[in-house]
Amino acid sequence: MDGFIDKIMGFLESTRLIDQVRDVDYVGLFTNPWFLVPFIALVGYFLYKQKWRDLIFVAIFIGIWWVSGTHYMQTLVVGDELQVSKVLPVLFGGAVVLGIVIYLIFGRSD
Repeated sequence: MDGFIDKIMGFLESTRLIDQVRDVDYVGLFTNPWFLVPFIALVGYFLYKQKWRDLIFVAIFIGIWWVSGTHYMQTLVVGDELQVSKVLPVLFGGAVVLGIVIYLIFGRSD
């Protein structure tokens, strides 16, 4: 199992996916019509079909993306040391988001 995870992590490091996500130009992305028009169409479709669960998933994804780029998350690890006092709010927030997602997927029926 460890070899499988090592292969996945090696693939992610070779593609530099994490660096690409970190270096995204948010202002450029949300002013680019090639991204904005399909995104607005998707949100409009979800509103038209009243897919509230899917709209919440989109909002959670955008929220996690935004939070991962904040100064707070960048100072979570200083040098090679994890700042334990900053980990607890991140864990609590992740647990709340995970609870919401589990409730939306399994707790409710449409």
